[in-house]
Amino acid sequence: MADGSVRIGILGAAGVARTAVIKPAKDNPEVEVVSVAARDVDRGRAYAARHGIGTVHDSYEALIADPAVDAVYIPLPNALHGKWIRAVLEAGKHVLVEKPFAANAAEARELAALAAQSDRVVMEGLHHRYHPASVRIEQILASGELGTIQRVEAVNCYLLRDFAGSRYSYPLGGGATMDLGSYIVDTIRVYGGSTPEVVSAQAKIRGSQIDRVMTAELRFAEGHTGRLHCSMWSAEVPHYGTKVVGDRGELRLHPLAPFQRFSVRSADGRRDEKFPMRATYAYQLDAFAGAVLRGEPVRTSAVDAVENMTIIDGIYRAAGLAVREPV
Repeated sequence: MADGSVRIGILGAAGVARTAVIKPAKDNPEVEVVSVAARDVDRGRAYAARHGIGTVHDSYEALIADPAVDAVYIPLPNALHGKWIRAVLEAGKHVLVEKPFAANAAEARELAALAAQSDRVVMEGLHHRYHPASVRIEQILASGELGTIQRVEAVNCYLLRDFAGSRYSYPLGGGATMDLGSYIVDTIRVYGGSTPEVVSAQAKIRGSQIDRVMTAELRFAEGHTGRLHCSMWSAEVPHYGTKVVGDRGELRLHPLAPFQRFSVRSADGRRDEKFPMRATYAYQLDAFAGAVLRGEPVRTSAVDAVENMTIIDGIYRAAGLAVREPV
């Protein structure tokens, strides 16, 4: 790494890159965003000028081959993630890829094997997992304060209206479960303690294969249950929430500021735990830099991604929809 920092290149002039990498990098001395690649070079130049990025490449391949780039951030449409993870690993560089990690579980297993054979950091961008609130929740659940877990529920609803975009395209790996659902699939798996099976799923469809809303019931091998609900286009007010119920207590994320506050009710009484107003993406970028520079552990590894994609595939099959395929 140059001067003890990670030099990141971005594939595509995506809006999410500003929130996930560009903005938090400005306050992180261990990270520098050095380049962007866009199929439309003029768009890439405008993007670079707007965000203060020094180098613009006219192809993804050129950025990946650039010796001034140590790591690559991939915010491309879901079905393209696997193709470019492979290319980055073949170039010997580190990867931060937006969720979902791959198009389906089979592709995730292939990519996890490639990651295991490399000495590179491969991180899925499930930024909520790096916030201190999420770390603290996992500690509480491990402590046994809530007793034996009985049920885990998670909801993630928003209004995403770009019907011509990749979120609403089956060939590009779209759908509510692939998008907003990725976060809460991971949440339920982690807070539930293992990978559950999908008992049932119901979708509301736009077109022939795109789930604009998905609800699924899950069951863990230990006997407890879970429920997932996500939507990217419905009459619901946008909200995000998680509830973990044990036989001795209950934990809830605050729906308006989920990673700044959660409540716990148990035999010890009721309390709120609060956290600083710092973006989850900033914590994620801290963790990525720490993994690259110092070998610190990754909480959202390629191995974890296989488990998440297994659940997502199961939800689509249970809902009578086709599993997404890579490009």
